[in-house]
Amino acid sequence: MTTINIGIVAHVDAGKTSLTERILYETNVIKEIGRVDSGNTQTDSMELERQRGITIKASVVSFFIDDVKVNVIDTPGHADFIAEVERSFRVLDGAILVISAVEGVQAQTKILMRTLQKLNIPTILFVNKIDRNGANTEKVMKQIKEILSNEAFPFYSAQNEGTKEARILAYKSYDDCMELLAPYNESLLESYVNNEIVPDTLLKEELIKQIAQANVYPVFFGSAMTGMGVTELLENISALLPANSSSQDEKLSGVVFKIDREYSGEKIAYVRVFSGSLQVRKYVDIQRNESLPHKEKIKKMCIFHNGDALQTSTVPSGEFCKVWGLSDIKIGDIIGERTDYIKDIHFAEPQMEATIDTVPTERIHDLYAALMELCEEDPLIKVWKDNVHNELYIRLFGEVQKEVIETTLYEKYNLQVTFSNTRVVCIEKPIGVGNSMEVMGEKANPFYATIGFKIERGELNSGITYKLGVELGSLPLAFHKAIEDTVFQTLKQGLYGWEVTDISVTLTHTGYASPVTTASDFRNLTPIVLMDALKQAETYVYEPVNEFELTVPEHAISTAMYKLAAVPATFAEPIFNNNSYQLTGSLPVAKTENFKRMLHSFTEGEGIFTTNPAGFTKLKPPFPTRKRVDYNPLNRKDYLLHVLKAY
Repeated sequence: MTTINIGIVAHVDAGKTSLTERILYETNVIKEIGRVDSGNTQTDSMELERQRGITIKASVVSFFIDDVKVNVIDTPGHADFIAEVERSFRVLDGAILVISAVEGVQAQTKILMRTLQKLNIPTILFVNKIDRNGANTEKVMKQIKEILSNEAFPFYSAQNEGTKEARILAYKSYDDCMELLAPYNESLLESYVNNEIVPDTLLKEELIKQIAQANVYPVFFGSAMTGMGVTELLENISALLPANSSSQDEKLSGVVFKIDREYSGEKIAYVRVFSGSLQVRKYVDIQRNESLPHKEKIKKMCIFHNGDALQTSTVPSGEFCKVWGLSDIKIGDIIGERTDYIKDIHFAEPQMEATIDTVPTERIHDLYAALMELCEEDPLIKVWKDNVHNELYIRLFGEVQKEVIETTLYEKYNLQVTFSNTRVVCIEKPIGVGNSMEVMGEKANPFYATIGFKIERGELNSGITYKLGVELGSLPLAFHKAIEDTVFQTLKQGLYGWEVTDISVTLTHTGYASPVTTASDFRNLTPIVLMDALKQAETYVYEPVNEFELTVPEHAISTAMYKLAAVPATFAEPIFNNNSYQLTGSLPVAKTENFKRMLHSFTEGEGIFTTNPAGFTKLKPPFPTRKRVDYNPLNRKDYLLHVLKAY
């Protein structure tokens, strides 16, 4: 059986979930079409998804087009959940990008398309809502070509758009795609140059080939609400999007793209099998990053079938499935072997941070355990404890994601929490050189250990570089490991409370007294010496910045430049093109959301603003500070009082 795995992606309110519902209805998976605003759709299962009318978690459902099985992932549309979307992209054979005929190409549309292009995923563009008042397919088609890809080709045209009489018409000839296809085929190029007529059959064959290779993007028009154009879309999914090309006879290779849990707490792994097959009650190798693989036994599996999840003993190549029994499993883990089928994706870390005001003392452990489960479901969420102030910190992408976490904690775990205002996450970098040493036996040093460090500036984007300036044999390996681990842990908070990076740390002196010295002596002394050396070197604080691309109508360029200058942002001279201006530059992450809100107002929704993380920029004193989440080694008296009490 042929299987195609596709994703349906879109900006918020483009009608993505409505299109998914219509497809499931047209393929007889559901008998009644759910509505996002009514909260009864097939793929939005979370209560908050139903309340807000948005997709938060990627969900899987399947249907059949004749004898072709299609697994479809309905992905989030809000920018706060872009990581959830990108994790889904790596398991797709193709995608449908939904665009509203009324709102047109949005910033999120551009981000999604850019990611699909980067991963070389064949994509169909579906322009939805052509029957709604204000629909303008000619304008949207122009936006598609100018902003998304000039290699877009409409398979249909729309008539009477913006009215209930809207309809679509198929193009009768493929002559218009000659110029588009010529660069990919020498024979067609020769015919194009010589003005020769090429049969439609050959043009269509070449068009399908280039669509499957993600060089050309077909455009369809319709209305998910009425079903107009959806049948035509379905007829072309299996014709235009490539099916899984691997074999069951190849070595097992799959990837985990989602983690869910039973009410009992048992993990459920969502897996795409790229090659080979999975079998129940068999052990499989689990690979994570560069670490050695470990084995786990599959207890139960389900595949997706016409809207249901059916239990099975074997999952063939090309399928999505749910797997039980893998207790030590995380998103991104490879099942079996890493192969070329698996696309690597680099995720930008969240640049925002919030404080969670803890629940009553007796439930702090429950809260932390619940947050750890949420981290497994979204590995880009980072949580850590502040044992000094009895608080928890969390890193995330934005306010909507924060609301989702707050609601999930209450509904799933009965934990009611509040968040502080979100703020950006800064970093620290050393300015100069610092040296410090504590010698065993000296009055001020209560530990059976000698440690010396030299701190210097590291290379840009080098993180923490740890070097030995002593012989490896000067200490037992366990003591070396204790020092190195503690160095990395201590540098999570520098002089101003932010993580320290682009730093070189050299261990210059060591000493111990056998048999009384333990690894704890080195773990407890390292922060004192390291932070003293860092204090001598001093640090600057840097805030995160985004690079941006901005497109505004001609009438809004002066306001846009004024607002950007007030941020303050840096930007190049604007470029005029097709009645609009393009601006590129950079601005602080802390100012990004506010500028987005202003942009929508002064461009009346016509501005397109996309951003990408672009590193950090140095701040001027006084630097922003962050509360320490442990006992400060620079406050020697309090630090030793705490450590020696525990010691």
